[in-house]
Amino acid sequence: MWYNNKNVKNISAAANTKWCHAIIDGIPGLPGWIQIAPTSADGVTNILDILATAKMHGKKVNVDINGSKITGVYMA
Repeated sequence: MWYNNKNVKNISAAANTKWCHAIIDGIPGLPGWIQIAPTSADGVTNILDILATAKMHGKKVNVDINGSKITGVYMA
C-alpha cells in the first residue's frame, strides 16, 4: 500500500548486509523501524539512498509498504 507525503524520521543500515530500516512518520500500525525488503542488494541500496537523500534535504517521500516492509519509494 502506498503512503504519500511522509517524512523520513530516521534510517539505519548495517555494513555488508541487506539489513536496513527506516522510521517514516504517519504510517498507521507501524510507528517504529520498518525494514527495507531485502529482495536484492541493489534494491535495498536504491531505497536507502532515496530515503537518506530525502531526510538530508527535508523532502517528503511516497513509500510503498507490503507485509510490513518497504518495497518502493520515491520523493514527493
